[in-house]
Amino acid sequence: MGDFNESVILDAIRRHPAGLSRVELAKATGLSAQTVSNITRRLIDQGVARESGKQNTGSGKPRTLLEIVPTCRYAVGVHLDPAVITCVMVDLLGTVVGHRSRRTPSGGDTDGTVADMAASVRSLVAESGVDAERVLGLGIAAPGPIDASAGWVVDPPELPGWGRYPLRERLSEATGLPALLDKDVTASVVAERWAGAATESRNLLFFYLGTGSGMGLVVDDTVLRGVSGNAGEVGGLGAACSTRTLVDEAVALGVLGGEYTVLDPADAQRGLERLALLAAEGDAQADGIIERLAIRIGRGVCAAGTLLDVDTIVFGGPTWLVLAPRLLATIEPMVARSPFVRATHPTAVLSTTLGENVAAVGAASLVLDQALSAQPRSLLLG
Repeated sequence: MGDFNESVILDAIRRHPAGLSRVELAKATGLSAQTVSNITRRLIDQGVARESGKQNTGSGKPRTLLEIVPTCRYAVGVHLDPAVITCVMVDLLGTVVGHRSRRTPSGGDTDGTVADMAASVRSLVAESGVDAERVLGLGIAAPGPIDASAGWVVDPPELPGWGRYPLRERLSEATGLPALLDKDVTASVVAERWAGAATESRNLLFFYLGTGSGMGLVVDDTVLRGVSGNAGEVGGLGAACSTRTLVDEAVALGVLGGEYTVLDPADAQRGLERLALLAAEGDAQADGIIERLAIRIGRGVCAAGTLLDVDTIVFGGPTWLVLAPRLLATIEPMVARSPFVRATHPTAVLSTTLGENVAAVGAASLVLDQALSAQPRSLLLG
């Protein structure tokens, strides 16, 4: 219970960048003034929190504000994407302090790829100058399907040769860091809650659009993962919204030449950028391809938003960032017109503020979230 209460206090301080006083913390958390005082003293002694200034309440003496010390702890995140492998290091507030990326090797040499990933992680930590003891752990974001409890990736469609692979265990052994594995869309929604566009939302949907697509889901401030960690897979919608499908359609219709044919997931980005340029220059066929994509996505998020009764829908991923203005022009009105999504409340439609590396930031955020957020499950017995 003591650890849980400490996490509750940390979470409350973190969610208020301007700082909170001890009186406000007691009101926000429901904990007694004495408990708040004891915990905040301990957090200050540990260097996790600090007094940041005074708040004048108009009567009585000013209250002392508390804030998180971002540089007291760090986490590393790795996103294994079929096109690119990205490693980031973030501080306690989720701010990126180091970054590396490289094209994902083809050929299915899984052990060799993991060795390269581990080397990137070690270099990232070494170059940061941060004491390794202040690195809480390593988060891994991978395309689904995964076996979350075992820490395996399970035959990812765009990663031929990987099969059933113990990615969490192998990377943990190679880096010496405790590791967590989650699906990339789940990691992304954790990032949005921790440091992105939806830090204030308790019910949200994140639609990831990149090499593949899928949804990350939060209901009542709880990330939904499902039995095996694969919640958010969107079946045929996901396949119809991949970068490869989009470029393949453009090539088939003659909008793009045969030189843009996708042979490897990393090749698709070049065709996508060309398609976006043609649409922006007024090519009706190119625009039609993007419009049909927007309608498919819009229908999917409206249905999911209705099912979950969310107040926030966030979009992100490498493909989304290339097409965002054009896609939003169609999707925002679809959400606004939906008789279900906003029947009793407004629904915000946002683009991620975390850039194309949202899944890698999300991987690191998995570590921060597990270590520092209040986890009600920790109170359960058995």
